[in-house]
Amino acid sequence: MQVDGKVVVVTGAARGIGRALAERFVQEGARAVVAADFDAPAVRATADEIGASARVADVRSEAAVNDLIAAVEQEFGAIDLFCSNAGISHPGGPEVSNEDLERVFDVNYRSHLYAARNLVPKMTARGEGYLLNTASAAGVLTQIGSLAYAVTKHAAVALAEWLSVSYGDQGLGVSVLCPQGVRTRLLLGERGERDNFLTPGAIEPSDVADAVVEGLAEERFLILPHPEVAEYMRRKASDYDRWLRGMRRLQARVREDPKTAMQSGGG
Repeated sequence: MQVDGKVVVVTGAARGIGRALAERFVQEGARAVVAADFDAPAVRATADEIGASARVADVRSEAAVNDLIAAVEQEFGAIDLFCSNAGISHPGGPEVSNEDLERVFDVNYRSHLYAARNLVPKMTARGEGYLLNTASAAGVLTQIGSLAYAVTKHAAVALAEWLSVSYGDQGLGVSVLCPQGVRTRLLLGERGERDNFLTPGAIEPSDVADAVVEGLAEERFLILPHPEVAEYMRRKASDYDRWLRGMRRLQARVREDPKTAMQSGGG
């Protein structure tokens, strides 16, 4: 997947990773880059700044995802690369309300499903097309302190796996993006005031965009901007019980001192 000359859509593109992806795709020579987000003023400002087209869409709604796709197709033609990037989190464990859990599921998982439901038949019919789903290292490991985030990101990875297995021989390309800490509002808070165990190793959104362009060029399923995540996955697969014990120790260190836990060898 070379982005040059392609029609690309990025959701959750007003800021953070989504903005960095959209900006990089413009720089890579995409024929059209559509930045979509529910925050209308922010996504319009972003699009103006980076040279993309803006669309306002709340990806929690399947109708809104379908309307977004239809509008892009009408203006630019078939979509070559669709990046389901929007994501949110919510703290807490099983006590999280059904309403809050459903909201996270809608953004982190169902929005990916809605895009696939619309685009996979079209892409396989013409024998080409690419889906990039942003998940998280939490989707292949776990997320301390947020059941909703961990479970929904696992679901996003599972969906991407299933799509690749089911349609990879019919011309559909699928990649899943699984970064660890990234210096975005999701990690750092609205004003950058939050500091936690992932902050010391956090990378910039532009670094994630670099990894994505490289991963797409290689058509690599799993895109890991933090290479250490692959080692954590190997530890998990080789001895699940040992990995679980290690994660419990990391959780204890996070509760004791959220700022320095990873310095003790977390993961």
